[in-house]
Amino acid sequence: MRILCNGEAREIASGIRVTDYLDQLGLDALSVVVECDGKILTREEYGSHALQDGAVLELIRFVGGG
Repeated sequence: MRILCNGEAREIASGIRVTDYLDQLGLDALSVVVECDGKILTREEYGSHALQDGAVLELIRFVGGG
């Protein structure tokens, strides 16, 4: 199926959960905020929220520095 992630079209497996998608990207779920179809997901939702065909994701990573 196809989703849009940070403005880029991506092909992913059907029914993949947000947490699995973040793992595939090599991202730590604790350092990422996920917006799916205009709704910011809680970290608790990452493991249960299955992505649907045509979903629009925005992933925002926190980067620390000094």
